[in-house]
Amino acid sequence: MLRPLISPPRLRPGDTVAIVAPSGPVPAERLDVGVAHLREWGLDVHVMPHVLDTHPDHRYLAGSDAARAADFQEAWLDPDVRAVITARGGYGATRMVDLVDWDALAATDPKVLVGYSDCTVLHQAVAAHLGLVSLHGPMSATVSFLKSEPAREHLRRTLFEPEATQTLTGPLSHTLVGGTARGVTVGGCLSLLATSVGCGATPPSAAGGIVLLEDVDERAYRVDSFLTYLLRSGWFDGALGIVLGSWQDCDPVEPVVLDLLAPLGIPIVGELGFGHGPDPLTVPLGVPVELDADAGTLTLDQPALDQP
Repeated sequence: MLRPLISPPRLRPGDTVAIVAPSGPVPAERLDVGVAHLREWGLDVHVMPHVLDTHPDHRYLAGSDAARAADFQEAWLDPDVRAVITARGGYGATRMVDLVDWDALAATDPKVLVGYSDCTVLHQAVAAHLGLVSLHGPMSATVSFLKSEPAREHLRRTLFEPEATQTLTGPLSHTLVGGTARGVTVGGCLSLLATSVGCGATPPSAAGGIVLLEDVDERAYRVDSFLTYLLRSGWFDGALGIVLGSWQDCDPVEPVVLDLLAPLGIPIVGELGFGHGPDPLTVPLGVPVELDADAGTLTLDQPALDQP
């Protein structure tokens, strides 16, 4: 049964944040613009040494597995760093996550992890090994962060003024299966969830959870296969509600979701507005919430981040 996790401290102007690239290669020009936005918030931004690397043999990776893991670990162990922000998604976190010394990280002060997409793997590891709330939010070198002022502002308020972002909804939010439920937020990118069940950090089930699901560039049959696998594995057993985010460049997925998940008899909301879409909300993972599927809202019981 999922339980609420520990909330790291919120940020204050002057705090140090670290940028890491645990997955795909990062375009330098995007990195520079993202860093500039973060500095406009009054943050001291530390770009880790291997962020701009590209793996010599696998061009879809930002440097070697060891280098990406070392950047993440060193950023987390730095006592001055208050948040670790991923630069982009892609693929690769699964290859580096087991190279991190999680026991060493657990001995440090709590801090905030920000990211989505491939960062789902790290969200799961931070929850399992460190017991910390993390933020499913826009990454510093992605188009949604660079181009969308609403996405940046929602992330900024969640980091600095989390009381202002306790009720989450979006302009396209709608009811798929009505009702209300209370539980702990869990989930992320569907394809990452489906391919990581049984791999250590992933919770064996979403029992007690309000499940967040989103993805990008997927065909309907693949969404069907991911959901079917999670159902057959028992991962949805005991889930209390489901919240869909954006499905950027995907086939229509709601018919698949209704076919497979509506029989669970739990509330389901469509398109809350987090994930790979153009203006993504920041949604905390590991926090107690109330899902009101009739109103299309997700309301946090308390601010996502604690007092500094």
